[in-house]
Amino acid sequence: MTLNSITRVKNAINQRWKHALSDQRWKRLKQEVTQNASAPQAIPPVVFFNSSTRLQAISQNAAYSFLTLQALRLQGVPVIQFACNAGLTRCTLGSNRDDVNQQPPCERCVAQSHVLFDDLSVRWFEYKEDSVLAAELEKRSVEELMSLRYQEVPLGFWAVNSLRWVLRRHHLQDDAPTRAFLRHYILSGWNVYQQFSRLAEEVHPQAVVEFNGMFYPEAAIRFVCLQKGIRVITHEVGLRPFTAFFTDGEATAYPIHISPEFQLTPAMDERLDQYLSERFKGNFSMAGIRFWPEMKGLDAAFLEKASHFKQIVPVFTNVIFDTSQVHANTIFADMFIWLDNVKDAIEKHPETLFVIRAHPDEFRAGKEARESVSGWVKQSKVDQLPNVVFVDSQEFLSSYDLIQRSHFVMVYNSTIGLEAILMGKVVLAGGKARFTQLETAYLPKTLPEYDALLEKFLTEPKPEVPAHFIVNARRFLYYQLYLSSLPFDEFLREDGVWKGYVTLKDFPLSQLTPAASTTLRVLSDGILRGSPFEMPL
Repeated sequence: MTLNSITRVKNAINQRWKHALSDQRWKRLKQEVTQNASAPQAIPPVVFFNSSTRLQAISQNAAYSFLTLQALRLQGVPVIQFACNAGLTRCTLGSNRDDVNQQPPCERCVAQSHVLFDDLSVRWFEYKEDSVLAAELEKRSVEELMSLRYQEVPLGFWAVNSLRWVLRRHHLQDDAPTRAFLRHYILSGWNVYQQFSRLAEEVHPQAVVEFNGMFYPEAAIRFVCLQKGIRVITHEVGLRPFTAFFTDGEATAYPIHISPEFQLTPAMDERLDQYLSERFKGNFSMAGIRFWPEMKGLDAAFLEKASHFKQIVPVFTNVIFDTSQVHANTIFADMFIWLDNVKDAIEKHPETLFVIRAHPDEFRAGKEARESVSGWVKQSKVDQLPNVVFVDSQEFLSSYDLIQRSHFVMVYNSTIGLEAILMGKVVLAGGKARFTQLETAYLPKTLPEYDALLEKFLTEPKPEVPAHFIVNARRFLYYQLYLSSLPFDEFLREDGVWKGYVTLKDFPLSQLTPAASTTLRVLSDGILRGSPFEMPL
């Protein structure tokens, strides 16, 4: 046996050992809740579902769901876990994008579900194929499958949003594997829709709590809830480590409602400034992933090139498969059409140096984009233009140094736009972003308005950001970081095996109550009484 083989075996044993110990923690907590829960209340149940956020081991979103469910159980609230028992022929996390014929790891996933859900009230669902729908799908093209509605249910829309994420591309090829994936997702989505419809009719839940609501299994359940007038709450990871965002809306759109009366106090300003000082150094992570292992300033070669131009305009892109893109595409049909528009501006303004920055997540190991900005750059040959610098996703150039030297900043819907505003720069957005809920960046309503504003900023001596844009940007970021992001760090820590996966800390059961945990008080009041999912000021 080679040294590499021995290392792999040791790592595998260590991984299984750590996950086995972690599973014991989840089981013990569940058993403690069972033994100490208040008498069941005579109220309709709350249903939980999150099939698209884990397979084996526990992701952050799976942990947020589990802890919220246990906190409600402890209060005597009846809860039901809707759980997959090989009920999806291909699922989002269990799909091999290079081999549509590979079965998902149902055995390991269901075993993990038993760790979490045994002894609870669980409704398991299995796969039951609709032969009529299956026959109807056989001769459909990718375009026809993407737009398919069956009995007025938008199965194609759910499927394509999931498949774009799985394949790491926006434009789907009309080939046999892509058609097969879409058929799997459509048939499985219809199965979830039917089985959850029956559960909803039987138990009449007061609310449903689920992971983001965008991937096809969760989208199917959200659709049922909207049809039947059932309150549906979705959740996603928050901006800070070990935080979650819960909402009655669509979590991937991040709707938050900030009162005009909300203004930052001096203490809030100081707290935000401390956060930004670390952020501007690259010291941050999201969902357990740190994108920048290091940050490099602008080197002499870049500065020498820039000296030959009148001004610098950074262009910050996104990953095309991100679920936020569904909400972002307002002016342009997709980000690459926006980039084509950017190229037109580049060709018209040779006096301006445009720096196109690929998102760091484009080539994250194991999840590399199949349709990328670097691919667009190569195909469009934009990097051959004399007034373009392309910074690929694996180049750790400081975006903040770039922003400081910029004439103004162009983004699609990246969060870097919010930070650029905070640095006093005008930001022109090509797509709807979280922060455009307030007046922060310029987001025109139409393409002619966008083109006119782009031309204005490129030709005027010094675009000035309105003062209230900066005030709003600070208000929004503070709200997003500290009020709408609910902290779970009192309960969770990294599992030490996989990035983004967690295990339980040691804490007394009393901590899992609204009286002891502000987060669980907010969640309990939000789920049971419709209060805002926000930390108190």
